[in-house]
Amino acid sequence: MKYIAALFTLFIIGVVILADLDAIPSSVRALYDFQYGDKLGHFILYGLLNFLLTLTFIRPLPNRTSNRVALSVGLVLALAVGVEELSQRYFSARTFDLIDLSASYLGLLVGGWAALKTKNKR
Repeated sequence: MKYIAALFTLFIIGVVILADLDAIPSSVRALYDFQYGDKLGHFILYGLLNFLLTLTFIRPLPNRTSNRVALSVGLVLALAVGVEELSQRYFSARTFDLIDLSASYLGLLVGGWAALKTKNKR
């Protein structure tokens, strides 16, 4: 799981960098080229990131409750996502959007919740 989480984290970082440089390929842009498609993308990508990272960190921290691990991972990601969204003000190809940020945060919540539910079923 940790390798999948690490690769997905690198993928997200790559997407952010390509977006900042306005270099996302048109074939990828076509995936979310519908009304609110970017919001859905924020929700899915950040939700999946939180899901993978939370599951990854629950195992090696057995002396901490799963809820505490999920909260910690979620808060760190929320901070990073917030900084990334705010940083878009400094890139001509990007636009800060509070709804994007809200979709990202909702994805983080759902991803953390899903990780806890998955962990409790094991």
